[in-house]
Amino acid sequence: MKEYLILVCLSFMYLTNTALAQNNSPVIVIHGGAGDGIKKENFTADEEKSCMDALKKALEIGYGVLEAGGSCLDAVEKTIMFLEDSPFFNAGVGSVLNAEGKVELDASIMEGKTLKAGAVAGVNKIKNPILAARCIMEQSPHVMMIGEGAEVFAKSKGLTMVKPHHFITEKVKESWKKSQEVEQQKKSKIETPSKFGTVGCVALDKYGNLAAGTSTGGMMNKKFGRVGDSPIIGAGTYADNNSCAVSATGHGEYFIRSNAAFRVSALMQMKGLSLSEAVQGTMQFIRQLGGKGGLIALDKKGNLYMDFNTEGMFRGYIDAQKKMEIKIYK
Repeated sequence: MKEYLILVCLSFMYLTNTALAQNNSPVIVIHGGAGDGIKKENFTADEEKSCMDALKKALEIGYGVLEAGGSCLDAVEKTIMFLEDSPFFNAGVGSVLNAEGKVELDASIMEGKTLKAGAVAGVNKIKNPILAARCIMEQSPHVMMIGEGAEVFAKSKGLTMVKPHHFITEKVKESWKKSQEVEQQKKSKIETPSKFGTVGCVALDKYGNLAAGTSTGGMMNKKFGRVGDSPIIGAGTYADNNSCAVSATGHGEYFIRSNAAFRVSALMQMKGLSLSEAVQGTMQFIRQLGGKGGLIALDKKGNLYMDFNTEGMFRGYIDAQKKMEIKIYK
């Protein structure tokens, strides 16, 4: 009888602890890039609807993973995979072209429980760079791999590989040709872009864990192997269960110099700021440097905050009350 009572008590404790470990309401936040070119007058009704529909579908995919008890890492991965496969954003299919008319893709992912992270940069044969980033995080001793080496590693792990033209759309080719004409007319070396189409996701799962991920095609007409903030842990992506998860979009050089994603976390942990205060403070610092872009962030309590200093930012969320909101313009 005594042994039976002990087993009953242990079972009750296990079930209670399991329930407590899963009592967090899942939350997911996404972005699809920011820029001064994101104005209502620059989009047709069909283009606007296509972007809104894609953002909605991405949120539903990620939230579906979380609601079913999946991890925040799985939610971030699946969400960004969908956005990479969508032609409406500058990541994966639909990525912008560099000065030579080629695609160069970057991505990163990070989990807040262990602070493990993975990233790829300058690749053009991995169908979903976000998968390669996670693979590096979980199946290698490294954090970042670049170029051909990253592609060899991805192929060795069984990831789907494609030809570089897989990512190039007719719309992007036309935009690149026009940008080349403008470059010739201005005879300028590097122009500041008006649209930053990076995609990103932050998520909180039922177990109280945070994760963040970011993926991009980089900057139109970029030269000399340029890499922005998206694959840089602490600049474009950061997650820590003790504070928040962050994904950035914008003129990457400024986000690297300000260590933007980590700065949000540091302001919360070291200065005791709230999530909104930390994001606002970080964006103010970026403004002072002369940078443009935006941040999405989510804390361990399920609070979310988005901020940007451009005309628009593709963005959306599903919060702890299951409320969905999607916006594009200011």
